[in-house]
Amino acid sequence: MTLPPGQRAVDGFPRFGAHLHHPPPPVPADPVIEIGGALTEAITLSATDLAKLPRKELGADFHCVAGWSATGLLWEGVAFKTLYRMHVEPLLESDTSMSHIVFEGLDGYRSVVLLEDALADDVLIADRLDGRPLDTDHGAPVRLVSPSQYGFVSTKHLCRIEFHTSEPPDPDRWSPLAAHRRARVWREERHRHLPGRVVRPVYRVLIGPIRALSARGSHTSPR
Repeated sequence: MTLPPGQRAVDGFPRFGAHLHHPPPPVPADPVIEIGGALTEAITLSATDLAKLPRKELGADFHCVAGWSATGLLWEGVAFKTLYRMHVEPLLESDTSMSHIVFEGLDGYRSVVLLEDALADDVLIADRLDGRPLDTDHGAPVRLVSPSQYGFVSTKHLCRIEFHTSEPPDPDRWSPLAAHRRARVWREERHRHLPGRVVRPVYRVLIGPIRALSARGSHTSPR
């Protein structure tokens, strides 16, 4: 098995997330994805709407920017490219050129993705993992999955997709852990300003504490 530069395989698929020790958000009774931004109108897609779109299975590893990789995962859902072609393109003005997409989760987490990266063949809006519905630890009810990018791109608990004609403001621009905008794993684009090999040791030191904190908020952990 060949992994991207600086990655190490781990057993299982650890829970991860920006909110660490907090439990995942509850799944709404009637989950929807709001779609808005620089479109002629905003729309809302329900679970029923998503179920009408062509389904796709994708076998792919998951690579965390901290340096661990969960291997041999089987995702299932709707290709983002399909959702875009069927539901977003009809809402574009002829002279509008989209460049960036913001994906937002129920927990408030947001990732910014270039349109060309989001339209890659391996990007899914996933609702199943390894033959089962997503659990809340891994992004229920639906999540973004972009295996060619580090995991921080793949927003969990997806509830809103927003389209932009230019790069949105970045509140973490000067953060010491400023995430790379492209986050391509095979180019080791971990950090906005520093080479990937330079930040590897720092991120690896954080794996243990982050995994422990994340496990505390897991829906499977004792209360």
